[in-house]
Amino acid sequence: MKGYIQHGRLQVAEVLDSFINTQALPGTHVAPAAFWQAFEALLIDLTPQNKALLEKRDSLQAQIDRYHQASKSPTGDEYLAFLKEIGYLQPQPEEVVATTENVDAEIATMAGPQLVVPINNARYALNAANARWGSLYDALYGTDVISDDGGAEAGKTYNPARGAKVIAKSKEWLDIMLPLANGFHSQVKGYELQGSQLLARLSDSQTSPLKSPEQFVGYQGSAAAPTSLFCCHNGLHFELQIDATDPIGSSDPASVKDIVLEAALTTIMDCEDSVAAVDAEDKTLVYANWLGLMTGDLTLTMEKNGRKITRAMQQDKQFISAADPAQTVTLSGRSLMFVRNVGHLMTNDAILLDDAPVYEGLMDGVITALIGKHDVLGNGKYKNSQKGSIYIVKPKMHGPEEVAFTDTLFARIETMLDLPTDTLKMGIMDEERRTSINLKACIGAASSRVAFINTGFLDRTGDEIHTSMYAGPFAPKGDLKAMAWIQAYEKANVVTGLQCGLSGRAQIGKGMWAIPDQMANMMEVKVGHPMAGANTAWVPSPTAATLHSLHYHDVDVFGIQRAMGNTPFDGTKEILTIPLLSDPSTLSETQIQREVDNNVQGILGYVVRWVHQGIGCSKVPDINNVGLMEDRATLRISSQHLANWLLHDIISHDQVMQSLETMAVLVDKQNEGDADYIPMTPNLADSFGFQAAKALIFEGVSQPNGYTEPLLHQKRREMKTAV
Repeated sequence: MKGYIQHGRLQVAEVLDSFINTQALPGTHVAPAAFWQAFEALLIDLTPQNKALLEKRDSLQAQIDRYHQASKSPTGDEYLAFLKEIGYLQPQPEEVVATTENVDAEIATMAGPQLVVPINNARYALNAANARWGSLYDALYGTDVISDDGGAEAGKTYNPARGAKVIAKSKEWLDIMLPLANGFHSQVKGYELQGSQLLARLSDSQTSPLKSPEQFVGYQGSAAAPTSLFCCHNGLHFELQIDATDPIGSSDPASVKDIVLEAALTTIMDCEDSVAAVDAEDKTLVYANWLGLMTGDLTLTMEKNGRKITRAMQQDKQFISAADPAQTVTLSGRSLMFVRNVGHLMTNDAILLDDAPVYEGLMDGVITALIGKHDVLGNGKYKNSQKGSIYIVKPKMHGPEEVAFTDTLFARIETMLDLPTDTLKMGIMDEERRTSINLKACIGAASSRVAFINTGFLDRTGDEIHTSMYAGPFAPKGDLKAMAWIQAYEKANVVTGLQCGLSGRAQIGKGMWAIPDQMANMMEVKVGHPMAGANTAWVPSPTAATLHSLHYHDVDVFGIQRAMGNTPFDGTKEILTIPLLSDPSTLSETQIQREVDNNVQGILGYVVRWVHQGIGCSKVPDINNVGLMEDRATLRISSQHLANWLLHDIISHDQVMQSLETMAVLVDKQNEGDADYIPMTPNLADSFGFQAAKALIFEGVSQPNGYTEPLLHQKRREMKTAV
């Protein structure tokens, strides 16, 4: 076949074949012929199992649809008995104990922020990898955490009034992170070393040691004139940079020019929801960037302020040990990286088996693990995992059978790549209803691999709506997060993880802060994630990671986990309480129209960029011009919500069409400053993006589990062909 290279029963797109043979395989001690032969055997064996799991999804959904269409009770013992009868709700194992070994400290024993970025965007990927360390001064100065009051507006040039506020706020945080035995950091005139101790000079005659002297771990420069002081609190490092000649340092009595925080401990390099990858060229870019991250060779040259700059991965930080000045201590300069593969659903024609596109999740697993082997072998400039592990997040798994299938896949990959058993660690995303109510069994299905579980409100809500589509109309989207089911889901995730022994072995995570321009609001709200016992949570940017890291200084997460112990909590009944609209008549026409317009505008704003420009994740202005981080998870809930209201006659086809046409004009206007933007209007019938948005709503009931990928991929491929 033209454009493909034959390997037995496999046909591999030329661009991908060339990448694997000339870039990914060399240095892995895996011969090309053996690789392709083993890959073919894996696909032959596992493709039927993958297909059968998807058929089971469809079968369960059809049975649930019929149950609700028969107007049977959507709550209570009858409903639970039905779910058990069909195998949707499975018997809970008596005891599950995670035995995962060789897990890096950033995942197992440290608590801090996690970034999720589209791996096909090299700039975002590099920024995230380098977000292990972040300037507290810059993060405060550039966000609304610092108010504009009192002439402290942020402008194009440095504002000393704002800078003073930043320094004052930073000193307040230092009092939390590095408390003095006496006094406050705002009173400090300088820092000095006395043997292995750090002293704060409060006046010519008075110094104060640290309240906990062991927090001081080292320095750069000389003992007589240190340029950086490294300290540790709640397992997180931070650096006080000292420079009396710096414009900022010269204005500070203690000569501190910045406080640099250990921020994004981990990053998920995403091949899935935030990525638009529909063909061999797209997938090869995804894999090439992952290889560049694993070898440390990924760079990007770009123009900034009229000059060219090259971005690369940051080197490690080194300092002289306070305990033993003859020793040098090294801290990673980069975030520890996971890679998120796609789920079990989609196929991709980058590789064909017997002329049929292969399941993309199988392809991702093999190729990202192959690339990860470079790190295991130490082929790169830097080590990602010090423990010799490769971390793969597997999304959108429905229940323990699908987790067990992924475990089987990982074991096969380890064999074909000659990797030790359990090298491939698994991240289980608790974002589908059948996983939530069977989470303990899911962890048990990968007990020697699990290194991560988390909750994701948006995908979880999208699946909630689709699963119970025929049960009745759902509550307005904004009300869903305050209802009992979601609170029980969030709590059960942490409790189940702790009961299964994940503390000290794995991350228990929480979801994304989706409003990147509202950092003050984030600082008020997101502290709830570590307080709930989660040792990581998602943030939308390196700046947000720096600020969110302060919450892990505020909260001793592992202390909370110990206090929670074996807290008994099941929550199954609450989780299975469908969040329906109690009385549709209580909604006014104005409220209904607002809900329609909000959903439609968000769908169009995201889909038009995905289909027309291949942008899988971006900050999209909502109907009120507030920037929201949007990806396929947000699209799933919005499209499913409208499909549900259409099904139950809360809204009409004509009403949605009118909103689509009106909001298309608004979205085009919101994007008129983007030179690469392709507008939908005036010819909506010819707009691939508009047609995709329309199909997602009107065909939402029939989409597999409400997923948006099939329609998005179809329209994106049509768009690429047409251009």
